[in-house]
Amino acid sequence: MGTGQYPRIPDGRRSAPASSGPNLARRRLLLVAAGGLAVGIATVAGRGGGGHLAGGSLDDASRAGTRTPAATPKPARTSSTAKPRPAASHAAADHPSHTVDDAAPGQPMYYVDDGPKVIALTIDDGPSPVYTPQVLQILQKYGVTASFSMIGENVTYYPGVAREVAAAGHTIVNHTWNHADLTSMGTTQVRGEIGQATDAIHTATGKSPALFRAPYGAWSKAVLDYCASEKLTPLDWSVDPQDWARPGVSKIVNTIMRTTQTGSIILEHDGGGNRAETVAALQIVIPRLLEEGYRFTIP
Repeated sequence: MGTGQYPRIPDGRRSAPASSGPNLARRRLLLVAAGGLAVGIATVAGRGGGGHLAGGSLDDASRAGTRTPAATPKPARTSSTAKPRPAASHAAADHPSHTVDDAAPGQPMYYVDDGPKVIALTIDDGPSPVYTPQVLQILQKYGVTASFSMIGENVTYYPGVAREVAAAGHTIVNHTWNHADLTSMGTTQVRGEIGQATDAIHTATGKSPALFRAPYGAWSKAVLDYCASEKLTPLDWSVDPQDWARPGVSKIVNTIMRTTQTGSIILEHDGGGNRAETVAALQIVIPRLLEEGYRFTIP
C-alpha cells in the first residue's frame, strides 16, 4: 500500500484447482503430479509477481495514523510470459529450479478446469482501503467474480474492506500473516503464519478460507503438509503481468491479453503500493477478455 510496498510474489506457473462439486474429480486430475515446486528445499529465484509489503507508510490516499506491515526482501524475478500448460509427466522438468518430492501431499493449482475459455482472476496483497473498493466496482460493473489473496495483518487493519469483498460474493484466499517467505521457516513458524491469517480472516468475515497462496509462489513440504492438514487448497497462478512493478497500463494489458488461455489463473494486486495502474488495466482488460469469449470462475 502507498509509498510502502508489499512483499512480492513470482511469475507464471500452472495446474488445476481442486474444488467442490461434480467437477471435483475431473479438476483434481489436472493438478500437476510433480508440480515443480519447492518441497523440503526451495528457491525463490525464477518466480515473479506479487506486490511487496508496506514499509511503514500507507497508500497515497489513505488516512494518516493507520499502521501498515513491515517490509520484507524481494526475490529475483524472471519474464512474465506465461508458459504452456504442462502434462503431468513433464512437470518436474518444467521447473528445474525446484526440488520435487513425489510424496508431497498436494500440489499447487496453476490452472482452472471449467471448460473452454474459462479463466480465473486473482487479486493479491490487500485488502487496501484505497484500491480494493475500486477493483470491486469494476468487477461489479462487468459481473465478474474474483479471488482476493489477503494478508492477515492487513485484514486486521481494514476488516470492513475484507467484509465488503466477501459480501460481494468474491473468494478470500489466505496469503499468510505478513507475506513472509515460508521456505525459510520451520514448521512451527509456517503454521503460525498461515493459521494467524486464517484467524484474522474469520474474525473479519465470519468465514475461514479454503484456499492458500504462498508468498512469492514459494512452496515447501512444510507448507504443503500444513495445507493438507487444514484442508487448504494451494493456489498458484499462470499469468503474471507484474503489475506490482508499475510497468505501465498498456504493458499490463498487453501481457494479460497475450498470455491468457483457457484455464489461466491471472495474478493482479490491490495492495502493496500504488495500484492505480492495476485498476486502470483491469478497466480495459476485463471487457476485452469478455469480448473474446472468456468467462471468469473461482478456483
